[in-house]
Amino acid sequence: MNAALDPSTLQIKPTKETYDRFQQAYDHFNKALFGGTLPNALITLQRRKGTYGYFAGARFRHEDGRMADEIALNPATFTDRPYKEVLATLVHEMVHLWQHHKGEPGRGRYHNREWADQMKKVGLQPTDNGAEGGKETGESVSHVIVEGGPFDEAADRLLGKGFTIIWKEAPPAARPATKGEGAAEPEIVQKSGKRVRYSCPDCDLKAWAKHEARLMCADDQTLMVASA
Repeated sequence: MNAALDPSTLQIKPTKETYDRFQQAYDHFNKALFGGTLPNALITLQRRKGTYGYFAGARFRHEDGRMADEIALNPATFTDRPYKEVLATLVHEMVHLWQHHKGEPGRGRYHNREWADQMKKVGLQPTDNGAEGGKETGESVSHVIVEGGPFDEAADRLLGKGFTIIWKEAPPAARPATKGEGAAEPEIVQKSGKRVRYSCPDCDLKAWAKHEARLMCADDQTLMVASA
């Protein structure tokens, strides 16, 4: 017999409380950093390993034929990062969206000079090593927040209005035990020395390598996943 449902859980709306706030943040930075010129994207939460977020142009289509881009954020990274860093990831992907509509994106996941220059205009210093002085362009480029720059000041204004991320992933120790279908994720166990098939979750590129290898898809800049 199932335990009685806590009446207080009937009043919460995790989806609305999460996505309304990210839409608020998107609108705020669109106006503050891009002059309100960016189209709205569909913001999703994706647990892609090895990344804080990503952008995909025209990933969704409305039933009337209109298209929308995707900006994905990794909820597994919310707990241990300051809100301003999570918001910087959002703006990083908004620069990719800006370039998709108003510029000339590089091939695949390549971060080109146009993208790097726009990042600096909004107050995010591109870097390939996570520190100032790193390469500004390349296949895998992150950023650091420029202190006192446009993003830093815009983020302070948003946080000053009480912006927060209410829902974050609970640590495993805090999660109650569950029963029934879907309660546990399958674990892929491979024999030592056996070659494993890996695939890119974006483009379905396939490769074979030893167990526990770390393979990266160069075009999509994402870790390839072992298949059963």
